[in-house]
Amino acid sequence: MALDGGGGGGGPVGFANSFTGAAEAIEIIGDHAYAYSGLFETDTSQYEMLKFTTGNYYTVGRFTCNGAVRMSLVDVGSVSAFELELNGTKVLGVKVDTNDKDSPGQAYMEVVMPPYTEVKLSANSHESTSAKTISASYTGRIYR
Repeated sequence: MALDGGGGGGGPVGFANSFTGAAEAIEIIGDHAYAYSGLFETDTSQYEMLKFTTGNYYTVGRFTCNGAVRMSLVDVGSVSAFELELNGTKVLGVKVDTNDKDSPGQAYMEVVMPPYTEVKLSANSHESTSAKTISASYTGRIYR
């Protein structure tokens, strides 16, 4: 571990591994890992939210899948599905519904991922409109 307690990268004085924005790749800070998709406009075709390969560690964490929302009309939603692949094999899937107030608008997938695993999280929504956005993230702990 670096002397500064973080990942040891450059960054502003006294800080390492500063957040630089959404990216598909996994980021490592000390013993923690994260990835943020950023906001995607909904689409009726499947698209990649997150795609990365783990390193020389295994990780225990959670994918958070956030259903489509329209910021200008928050009571108008959509049905969205998320699918997780590890090394090209579909392993988990969840559906969220932001249209129905009684349905969850967010779903979680708890995972343990071995070293050097190719990870892909894809999403799809039942309608196409640039007014709605969808997002996903991964947060976890790494073990070397």
